[in-house]
Amino acid sequence: MRTRITELLGIDIPVVQAPMGYIARAQLASAVSNAGAMGIVETSSGQLDDIKVDVAKMRDLTDRPWGVNIAQLLVPDATVIDFVIEHEVGFVTTSAGDPNRFTAMLKDAGVTVFHVVPTLRGALKAVDAGVDGLIVEGVEGGGFKNPHGSSTMVLTPLVVAAVDVPVIAAGGICDGVSMAAALALGADGVQMGTRMLSSAESPVHDNWKQAVVDAAETDTVLLNRFGRPGMRALRTELTAEMEHHDQVQMPGLDRLMDQYFGGQMDVAVPFGGQVMGRIDEVRPVADILREAWDHCQARLRQLGQAAAG
Repeated sequence: MRTRITELLGIDIPVVQAPMGYIARAQLASAVSNAGAMGIVETSSGQLDDIKVDVAKMRDLTDRPWGVNIAQLLVPDATVIDFVIEHEVGFVTTSAGDPNRFTAMLKDAGVTVFHVVPTLRGALKAVDAGVDGLIVEGVEGGGFKNPHGSSTMVLTPLVVAAVDVPVIAAGGICDGVSMAAALALGADGVQMGTRMLSSAESPVHDNWKQAVVDAAETDTVLLNRFGRPGMRALRTELTAEMEHHDQVQMPGLDRLMDQYFGGQMDVAVPFGGQVMGRIDEVRPVADILREAWDHCQARLRQLGQAAAG
């Protein structure tokens, strides 16, 4: 089975790995690409010197397609475009900013560009800017969010009906049945974040991965409901208290590092989506992706046979 995403990006499995700050580096991204999907190296951490090292590593770790995310709000310097072009990156996702800012420069350099959107209005603006495709992000997903956004179930078919470019659905997707649901809604592929965060190749501390495995579907909070940026995170003592604040700020880098790689879960904001309630095991990336794609195709065949029967 092929989709517009597999054809356009040259991948076997229509899954794009989410560009999670400090997490989506060469270790995880190369595992995703080697498994037949699209690995993404992040820039949202702002640690461009470290990211340059990881981009160089990608050349040694995989010969499959991979890409880079440009989080415009967090990496406002346009020199990042020169960096992408210099390293011959063929696929870029842009997010957290105006799609008109970088799209033309990237496309003039032969780069395929997808923009992340949380609303129909944002999708139409991105298409007008000339993007090659969209990542349509439901509010149930983890990380930075439009606090007034809608769910993947609502947003995906809304956008698909209004645009002609390929659409990747993001938010609430971790396995074959959720992939099949996204394709049934009209998406050409999906993005996985929380499922990749809790994979064996994810660099975060085992305490975070186990917290995802142990969590229920109700164990997230949406922070900054009335401010920006909105953030969906795992419920901890800290984030449960933050939930009642009109405006919260991200903790400093030292505390982030203590949480991400030191396992201290209550010192910063551990991003994660509601789909963590459906994740019950830490598994290798290749197993997650192959099983998800096999089960997705099987479910779609079952539905087709039932409809024909």
